[in-house]
Amino acid sequence: MTDEHAKTDGGLTAKEQAVLDEIEEENVDFLRLQFTDILGVVKNVSVPAHQAEKAFTEGIYFDGSSIEGFVRIQESDMRLVPDPDTFAVLPWRSDGDGDSAAARLICDIVTTEGEPFEGGPRQVLKSVLSKADDMGYTVSIGPEPEFFLFKTDDDGNATTIPHDNGGYFDLAPKDLASDVRKEIIFTLEEMGFEIEASHHEVAEGQHEINFKYDDALTAADNIATFRAVVRAVAAQHDLHATFMPKPIAEINGSGMHSHISLFDEDGNAFADDDDEFNLSETAYQFMGGILNHAQAFTAVTNPTVNSYKRLVPGYEAPIYVAWSDTNRSALVRVPDAAGVSARFEVRSPDPSCNPYLGLASMIAAGLHGIETDADPGDPVREDIYEFDDAKREEYGIDTLPPNLGKAVEALEDDDVIQDALGPHTSEKFAEAKSQEFSEYLTQVSAWEEDRYLETF
Repeated sequence: MTDEHAKTDGGLTAKEQAVLDEIEEENVDFLRLQFTDILGVVKNVSVPAHQAEKAFTEGIYFDGSSIEGFVRIQESDMRLVPDPDTFAVLPWRSDGDGDSAAARLICDIVTTEGEPFEGGPRQVLKSVLSKADDMGYTVSIGPEPEFFLFKTDDDGNATTIPHDNGGYFDLAPKDLASDVRKEIIFTLEEMGFEIEASHHEVAEGQHEINFKYDDALTAADNIATFRAVVRAVAAQHDLHATFMPKPIAEINGSGMHSHISLFDEDGNAFADDDDEFNLSETAYQFMGGILNHAQAFTAVTNPTVNSYKRLVPGYEAPIYVAWSDTNRSALVRVPDAAGVSARFEVRSPDPSCNPYLGLASMIAAGLHGIETDADPGDPVREDIYEFDDAKREEYGIDTLPPNLGKAVEALEDDDVIQDALGPHTSEKFAEAKSQEFSEYLTQVSAWEEDRYLETF
């Protein structure tokens, strides 16, 4: 047992004691114990800071039956156990004069018997990463979540009026949100993020902030934190930030391109400088697994009815299950990178997904590719959007599911992704998403009213 995990006389690890010390130093008066439900919605329980030691040693009880996808009413008692590595003071909660502050801790969920709850999204990812560890790998993820900033109305409600009319990489004065982005970045950096780049995206009001790749668990924690920070800072400017994949028709939607690489004891297991694309056999096998299971994990990485309004031809979002080094119509793109930076990018996920389940499903697909020596085939360097059905069939290119209902069907037919999610989560997730899709099918949209009401 390492020193940092050894218990002190008070029953705390060194890391946990360090958190208690920082709580005192920063004059933190409240702690937000954060976790996500099965749909990826961030939840939190606020407790006075003096409860921190109890949270570490005993956990904080909560009613799991009230959380989407957790447990039945007769199994409701659960506990939140904070991960000390995730402690961060919340910059926007400070009084500003140093008198008090609030802090965040991301929690694992355990049962009353003290066992990890198999339906906890963070635990699902941990289980997949444990398998990767058994295979000799650690997983690194570099996510690129996009979002929109919209104006609010006089009552503070969200609109779909973009905050600016800038375009890709535009500068002020067109990019009116540059100051908001800077404030978001400063806030993230105060919470320990290492920001690599930020810019205005293609659509009006659309933005991207990239943070440095990290181990997969930290990356998932960071995505959840990122969404909370963006929304909090936007609200301070009377704006609404949304990670909805396609909030406005006929413009680009928001994706969350995810750069993936594996590391082993020798370094980047995806790297081979003798290969044309600087990728190793392991990388190609992992990529093959991604392509083989893409239709199934799409239900998890693109989990809303609205997600499939983004996954259509013509808006740079991939719908074709193929890989390339040159074009963005393919699901997987290999950037020009070598050595420690060798990796590939999965372009289909969107930022509405549960980050823990989304990453877990993609990683599980890739690991299965390694286990089965999967072959991703040859790269497709032509614009697949220009292919007709016959040519796509000639190239052996499948498409992603056209809607959430078909995606859930693919998930239910894929044992690998279901096993990765676990029986509890895969059942509850499919149940929730099937219900969501059924509700959608019964709705009558404004488009239908405009198209048919006076015509028929």
